Amino acid sequence: MTPFPLPRRPRRVRRPRRSATGGVSAAAALVLLAGCGAQVAEPDAKAAPSGGHYPVTVTNCGEERTFDAAPERVVTNDVGITEIMFALGLTDHMAGYVMRERHGETQDVPWKDGYGQTEWLGRERITKEIVVDAEADLVFAGWNYGFNEADGLTPATLEKLGIDSYLLSESCRNGRGKARGVMSPLDALYTDLRNLGRVFDVEERAEALVADFRQRVEDVQERAPKGADRPRVFLYDDGRDKPLTSGRFAGPHDIITKAGGDHVMKDLADSWVTVGWETVVERDPEVIVINDYGDVSAAEKKRFLMSFGPLRGVTAIREDRVVVLDYADLVESPRNPAAVETLGAYLRDLG
Repeated sequence: MTPFPLPRRPRRVRRPRRSATGGVSAAAALVLLAGCGAQVAEPDAKAAPSGGHYPVTVTNCGEERTFDAAPERVVTNDVGITEIMFALGLTDHMAGYVMRERHGETQDVPWKDGYGQTEWLGRERITKEIVVDAEADLVFAGWNYGFNEADGLTPATLEKLGIDSYLLSESCRNGRGKARGVMSPLDALYTDLRNLGRVFDVEERAEALVADFRQRVEDVQERAPKGADRPRVFLYDDGRDKPLTSGRFAGPHDIITKAGGDHVMKDLADSWVTVGWETVVERDPEVIVINDYGDVSAAEKKRFLMSFGPLRGVTAIREDRVVVLDYADLVESPRNPAAVETLGAYLRDLG
C-alpha cells in the first residue's frame, strides 16, 4: 500500500458565529441508554465547557486541524454521520442533516430522538446551496458520502465559502488515486467519536461510547467461531452485471470478522468496491449479507441472488444462508456494534 501522505501544517478553523459557552458539557450523570446497554454521560446543555478547553487540535484524514471553539451550525450528510452526532448528544450544535431516507429511524436506538430535534434539510444529496442556506460553519461528510469532485462539493470548495469540513474517517483517501481507507472500520468509528468529543468538549461521553462499543464487540468475539470454523462471508450491496461489495476498509469488513466470519474480500485495499461475479463464485461464500437500502428492496436482492445462474453452486445459495442488515448498520455509524452482535448470533447458530 502506498503510504498515506504526511500531515499538512495545522489549519486554523474560524470561530463560529456565537460563543461555544452554550455547548454541551462533558460533565454529566451516567444513565443507562435504552436498547444499547451502555452507560454513557448524559449531556447537560446548561453546563458550560471549561474555559481552558480550547483551542484543540485533532488529526482528520492525515491533516491536523485546530478549533478555537466548538462549531455551532453543523450540517451532516447521510445516516451514519448524522447518528454519530446524535450519539454524542450534539443536536444543539447542528443546523440540520441531509439524508436520502431515514434509515431505520424507528428502531430502538437510544439517539433516535435526534431526528425530531434537528431539521431534515434534503432527501437527495448535499449541495453548496443547502449548506449556505443553512448558514453552516462546518460540514461533516466524507468522500462519496457527500463530498465528490464531480458534484463540485469538496472540502476545498467549502473552504472558499468560509465553511469548514470534517471528513468521515472511513472515507479518508489513502494516496492510491481515489481509493479510500487508512485504518480498520471500527477504529475509524472510534477515531471520529474521540475527535469530535474533543472538538465539542464532550470527551467523557465519547470515551464512554467507545468503551461500551469495544466491550460489546469483544463479548461477541469471545463466543465467535474460530479458525477453520469461521464461515466465509460475502457482502452484497447491489449490482446485477457486477456486484458492489466491501473491501477491508468499509464497515462490513470489521462487522463480519468480529462476528466470527472470514470476509472473502478482505484482500481488497479499498472501502466500497465493484468486483466480478467470477471472483465471488471462486471464493464460494458460505453466508451472504445483503445491504438493505435504496430502490431495490432486500427481498428483491435476495430473489436475484437465489435465481442468478452463475451463483447456483455457491454454498450460501445452496444452503439459503442469507442475512439482511440495514445500510445504517453497515456504513460507519454507532450502530456498528449492534450489527456485530446480530451477525455474530447468526454465525454461531450455524454451528
